[in-house]
Amino acid sequence: MRYSASILLPIALQYASPVVSFTGRSAVTSAPRSIESQQYMVLKDPEQSEETANWWVEHEFAHADVAQKCRPDFDILTTTIGENKKPLVYLDSAATSQKPKQVVDSISHYYEKTNSNVHRGAHTLSREATTAYEGARDTIATLINSNSRNEIVFTSGASEAINLVASSYGRSNLKPGDEILITEMEHHSNIVPWQMIAKETGATLRYASIDFDKGGLDVDHFISLFNEKTKVVAFQHVSNVMACVNPVKDIVKEVRAKAPEAVILLDACQSVPHMKVDVQDLGVDFLAASGHKMCGPTGIGFLWGKEDLLNSMPPYMGGGEMIDQVTMEESTYAPAPARFEAGTPPIAQAVGFAASIKYLADIGMDNVQSYEHEIAAYMHRRMSEVDKVHVLGPPVGEDRAAVCAFYVDGVHPSDLSTFLDMEGVAIRAGHHCCQPLHQAKGISHSARASLYIYNTKEDVDYFIEKLESTIKFFVGLENPADGENEGDDDFVPFI
Repeated sequence: MRYSASILLPIALQYASPVVSFTGRSAVTSAPRSIESQQYMVLKDPEQSEETANWWVEHEFAHADVAQKCRPDFDILTTTIGENKKPLVYLDSAATSQKPKQVVDSISHYYEKTNSNVHRGAHTLSREATTAYEGARDTIATLINSNSRNEIVFTSGASEAINLVASSYGRSNLKPGDEILITEMEHHSNIVPWQMIAKETGATLRYASIDFDKGGLDVDHFISLFNEKTKVVAFQHVSNVMACVNPVKDIVKEVRAKAPEAVILLDACQSVPHMKVDVQDLGVDFLAASGHKMCGPTGIGFLWGKEDLLNSMPPYMGGGEMIDQVTMEESTYAPAPARFEAGTPPIAQAVGFAASIKYLADIGMDNVQSYEHEIAAYMHRRMSEVDKVHVLGPPVGEDRAAVCAFYVDGVHPSDLSTFLDMEGVAIRAGHHCCQPLHQAKGISHSARASLYIYNTKEDVDYFIEKLESTIKFFVGLENPADGENEGDDDFVPFI
């Protein structure tokens, strides 16, 4: 349902609640927040007792110290939003994570003390910059248990990493009659490159479906598509919308048995920041991930690939750094990873990326995963109890990532996000670069709340309170005349 800005804006400004504070977040006023202050408890089961309905009040996390210890490192979390100075509750880490001061300081130190181009420089600054840059490669190799540092290719992000494989490996190996298998839940970065290369090479692109009742990939359907024509299998480790964790090792086993000539690419953007990922244990051929989703800077990611595969592929771009010998007649190319890193690399970003990995390692990836498991289950259960809210993905009680994409009966996600922003709550609204997924579900958009190591129980509770009150506000509005909600897919938030 759509409402015009001229109608909503003055109402919204009156609707925005006074600032309150609560334990565990930066105080803006001294007014405490209590159960009684939550006027909008909207439960799906009206027969629930008050004690059962408020189960969450005394709920505790076994690994709550993860957030308590790391929050002071993120200065941005003390930001206030709007004229009413609402404390920021950042629930958009699946889009990009916030950066701790250790990462920011590492980048500043590089530019202030070490800045120089890398490789081949004999002077001190160049040697130091090269050590830092190549040290970041070693750090990533250790993180994912790569067999060799030569298997880590720096890219601008996961999108470039997937495009590199599609363009370099795909152009060299795909032909008419070959099949590329992906899934309906993929991020556009793992769809569009394969569409482009399929059109160029004549290969056929096939899709596995989503089982929305179970809240995840229809693995049986995916496996049924594997055959001797399959040459590429590409899929997400963790869905950025469904929050399901795909059974990678089981899928790999089936691919090897039914499509022995296929290579397997894993989009690990939503797994590497949140859990231990061991490429040798998973058994895939390529893995793509980005730095900015794991406390690192934007503009950098990496492609991991088996060294023999990388060295069998032609360069993705030409230029400096990636060559062996150049004459006016022809050029020869350096082995991986250099052959895929043409031009001046993202040196400062690599330094910051390494600092972010060290930061997470100091916390411990087991602790990261354990805490996120707790707070993800908590947010999912709380959201499931809010009337009119439908959360995508695995049902309550099943393992899921710390992401809840959802839609609300009668409320457009963009309206919801706009009103929550007025209360200091940052969520995402749209298709999350997953239009085929939303089309398969029969909806155009969804809202999404996503958590990371710095989020707390209080963040979730405040979000739920404001979600409930926002829904109540929209439910209370008079229904518009028939036809007024046409064209809502093109809606752009008015703020």
